[in-house]
Amino acid sequence: MVEPVSLSSYHDDRLWAVVASIGRTSRVAEVFSSRLAALADQAWREQQVNAYANFLRNSRQPTPSYTVKPIRRADLPRSWRPLPALGFLHGRLL
Repeated sequence: MVEPVSLSSYHDDRLWAVVASIGRTSRVAEVFSSRLAALADQAWREQQVNAYANFLRNSRQPTPSYTVKPIRRADLPRSWRPLPALGFLHGRLL
């Protein structure tokens, strides 16, 4: 006999990912359990890119763009690590 799944024990594996993109290349920068936290991180990362816009232009580095997308925990690669917030300054974004 199969027992019904209790809704109280159901684990929602949906997370909110801040995704960094340069051209056609994308990478999950950070994950959050709430969309509001992901939007706050996205805004902060965009602020950091804007603060270093002159440096990026002078060093001819492409500027990353950030989006927030839902992601399942199972879709994250096993070796995934958060992306350093200012990693783009060293050319290590993607």
